[in-house]
Amino acid sequence: MSDSQTLSSDYERIAAAIAFIQAHHDQQPDLATIAQHVYLSEHHCQKLFTRWAGVSPKRFVQLLTLESTKRRLATTQSLLSVALDSGLSSPSRLHDLYVRFEAMTPADYRDGGKGLDIAYGLHATRFGPALIAQTERGICNLLFCEPDQKVGAADWLQRQWPQAKLQQRPEQTQLIADRLNQSLAANGQPLAVLVKGTNFQIQVWRALLTLPSGRLATYQDVANQLGKPKAARAVGTAIGANPVGYFIPCHRVIRATGEIGGYRWGPLRKTMMLGWEAAQYQEDT
Repeated sequence: MSDSQTLSSDYERIAAAIAFIQAHHDQQPDLATIAQHVYLSEHHCQKLFTRWAGVSPKRFVQLLTLESTKRRLATTQSLLSVALDSGLSSPSRLHDLYVRFEAMTPADYRDGGKGLDIAYGLHATRFGPALIAQTERGICNLLFCEPDQKVGAADWLQRQWPQAKLQQRPEQTQLIADRLNQSLAANGQPLAVLVKGTNFQIQVWRALLTLPSGRLATYQDVANQLGKPKAARAVGTAIGANPVGYFIPCHRVIRATGEIGGYRWGPLRKTMMLGWEAAQYQEDT
């Protein structure tokens, strides 16, 4: 089985397992029950979670309890306060050490990508199929989709960039998929992202880069960080329009109650991302 096939198979089974665990949370299903649901032996189910997340199914579930998410929220709120007091919210700190952020000019925005050459590809990732598009200036889109949505992905991209020259070049965008499938800091080189949006959206997306992997924040936290405490609802809208999934980490923003809440690419995928990150940074949870 190829790496791509393994990623696809693991994603589908992990997604099915987590959906089952969430649906039967009150019963607290054991390993045998979870394994049976995804048509694996207990041994192979344990092995699947260990390969995908580095922890057992039981530990994965523990990392996503309400108590755990609330604890991480409290830790992040302290971190953000220190960052603001120390001037660390500028786009060269924290998560942003690994992501170089550039916003298009208003003229670029209006021109619909005129003069841009965009390479794109569809890739298997640990969080499901993803459409990745990049220019020489950086990643302009990273969108997750389901297998039955792949056919329309290129058409969607053309609508977003009607004046750009699009070329399907998966060998080029594979490098970005590789970074997604590893730790973002794996090779120490920052990834460049190029986004278009309103001034407020840009402010919100830039603020998200101050959230390190393994941490969580609320919509209110982000609004406070922007100095706009009454804009929590608008922050949520801007987060929902994030054009570069995962690398601009909108998945790390959850409800004040500790519940994971919604996500542009589905709450199940968000749960998988947060669980995987928590497993990698257990010392911070």
